[in-house]
Amino acid sequence: MVLVMQTDAPFWDSLVFDGIDDVEVEAVTVAFGTVEVVARGRMAGAACPDCGRFADRVHDRYQRRLKDLPLAEQGFVIRLMVRRFICRSADCPRRTFAEPFSRLAAPYARFTTRLNRALERVGLALAGRAGARLAAQPGFGAGRMTLLRRVMALPDPRFSTPRVLGVDDFAIRRGQTYSTVLTSIEDHRVVDVLPTREAGPLAAWLDCHPGVEIICRDRAGAYAEGARRGAPDALQVADRFHLWQGLGRAVETCVAAHRDCLRTPAPSGTLTEATRPTSGGSQDDAEPVGRRAARKKAAHALVHEMLAQGHSRRAIARHLGWGLNTVLRYANASRWQDTIRENRPRPSRLDPYKPYLERRFTEGCTSVTRLHGELVAEQAPVTYGMVRAHIASLRRDPSATPPRPATVRQVTGWLTRHPATLSEEDRIGLKDLLTRRPELDTAAGHVRDFGEMLTDRLGATLPAWIDAAEASELPGLTGFALHLRRDLDAVIAGLTLDWSSGSVEGAVNRIKKIKRQLYGRAGFHLLRKMILLQ
Repeated sequence: MVLVMQTDAPFWDSLVFDGIDDVEVEAVTVAFGTVEVVARGRMAGAACPDCGRFADRVHDRYQRRLKDLPLAEQGFVIRLMVRRFICRSADCPRRTFAEPFSRLAAPYARFTTRLNRALERVGLALAGRAGARLAAQPGFGAGRMTLLRRVMALPDPRFSTPRVLGVDDFAIRRGQTYSTVLTSIEDHRVVDVLPTREAGPLAAWLDCHPGVEIICRDRAGAYAEGARRGAPDALQVADRFHLWQGLGRAVETCVAAHRDCLRTPAPSGTLTEATRPTSGGSQDDAEPVGRRAARKKAAHALVHEMLAQGHSRRAIARHLGWGLNTVLRYANASRWQDTIRENRPRPSRLDPYKPYLERRFTEGCTSVTRLHGELVAEQAPVTYGMVRAHIASLRRDPSATPPRPATVRQVTGWLTRHPATLSEEDRIGLKDLLTRRPELDTAAGHVRDFGEMLTDRLGATLPAWIDAAEASELPGLTGFALHLRRDLDAVIAGLTLDWSSGSVEGAVNRIKKIKRQLYGRAGFHLLRKMILLQ
């Protein structure tokens, strides 16, 4: 055990209580890695908190233990002697009161004000568990619930009613519970968080905070109703991102209704039809290449050279260390190409049906089960394993693999993306699709017109676009146009003004980060406090 006594009071006054004039150090003890400072108040008396009358008569004394910031990687504790004074005013309901040390610690607190502020910052930055791990490194010694209590005790930030308000929802529990975040569009800050995404809480908030002139929102009916009830004079603006997102869903519905044109129709065929044509030319016309061919050529030349010198075939085999059959094969071949043996596959019961399988595979039928069923229906003596092995070899051959047809999602992307961002292959596929299906060509025209309205802020032309979309009677687009007509004023404002909900989406992304810090276990009140203070 190590024990050191330090009684240089002015030094410790300036070190520990810098700027705090009403505290005086009496003794300092360093033991077991902890520094303890014994201090007391130096004022003669204090003012009563109720009547304000000065009191100097001491009723009793007690000691407070305050934990402070670590000092040189050692724990720091202040043992503060507190006096309780007697109020002599007969009209005051308070008889006694404790000596205040407002700059050092709050009443009933066990941490000093500066340590409490440090814990608040850690709690706001890292929340409970991660904050507790960080607080243990410098020696704060605060648990996760201590940090969360510090965060919950902080007051809500004050804000003025925003002129342009952004409204959007975020998931507390995805698919089950949702809340509403309100942001100031002009200065990109969160002003409040509502527990639900219904119309009532939004209307009540707007009624308590008059002065909102513009409300940027998505196209949820609850937000439209809440804004209409709480701020009837405010201009509602539908967000352009959500408008384009809604158009994308409508286009996907339209493409899905015409999915039969995505795959080029191909006849199933029968076993008696013509098979795949063979390539022209003879295999023998091509000269083999590679290291194996070079060895064969050199060996053939060597054997024939020794034969020309008069050596017998057995003598050549003994001299070269080769087998007699190998020498005979080279000696009997007039050309070195004749010594290369082709690895011919063994005959199989599937051989007569391979051209049929290859043709059907090229047409786009790649299901082994279906192909095997077609052969069995024609009384073909083949097994499922034979068909599977041959189809697997065709899949490994890039030249035999049929082109994959476009999916509904892929075609939707072709129609909703800017033409300049499409690759040449995508442009060709889209052009071929629109040529074969005039309905999709009409839908593509509606998408281009809506994109021009959104980009160039041509909201005045929206009613004409809605009439054209309804007249085309295309699945998905007709319903989308009907929804736009129900919220016509807000959509026209969104396609005309520069205001949007971009900053609200940024706030939602920050909320997702806070939820991950809290491991998804935070209640609404703690989550709201973290959102407002970060």
